[in-house]
Amino acid sequence: MTAAASTEQLKATAAEAGRRLADASAEEALRWAVERFGDDLIVASNMQDAVLIDLAVKVKPDVSVLFLDTGYHFAETIGTRDAVDTVYPHIRIVNALPEQTVAEQDSEYGPKLHDRDPNKCCHLRKVVPLRATLARYSCWVTGVRRVDAPTRANTPIVGWDERNGLVKVNPIAAWTDEEFDDYLSRNGILQNPLVGEGYLSIGCAPCTAKVAPGADPRSGRWAGQSKTECGLHG
Repeated sequence: MTAAASTEQLKATAAEAGRRLADASAEEALRWAVERFGDDLIVASNMQDAVLIDLAVKVKPDVSVLFLDTGYHFAETIGTRDAVDTVYPHIRIVNALPEQTVAEQDSEYGPKLHDRDPNKCCHLRKVVPLRATLARYSCWVTGVRRVDAPTRANTPIVGWDERNGLVKVNPIAAWTDEEFDDYLSRNGILQNPLVGEGYLSIGCAPCTAKVAPGADPRSGRWAGQSKTECGLHG
């Protein structure tokens, strides 16, 4: 089978599943993804919490978990990743690394590229490594929710990721904040300690700030700039 034919087949699979699973529960969506793709899928996590990972391991205990190790993370985020690895001993964490270290990037582009050109920095340290890692899989699972931001309001449960060329499953897309918080507390899920300090949308340390009470959680990302997305989800 040619690569093009394989891509068309995956697109058709995503379209059919998107219709059939439009109102699916998180468990139903994950079960379909695991049954359809098995080891050919990976679950993405920014290690703000382990809700998506906890849901996934109930279906596939040895699921692969993608973490974009940008070199700019808070120590608490790295600690959460390591704690997740301990609590879920059968998962396989895939640390996706940029092509350059922070020092190498500083040498080529100058220090603090994230302040001068955050889109370029995100592209080099997130988008490129993500694309390289996802090229090894046919499906990725994300924790994107429709309530996260206006740009995510139409997120489907299952869709086709044109940018990266694979099926994308968003099992908790329809969850409200109340449903999310209920699952988190009821199941004692690991959460990045920074959340309790007011960091409600955690990314790289230089581009993440505390969120004002009642404000949009993503207002703490790239505060003071027009940028709202890192480029991973559109």
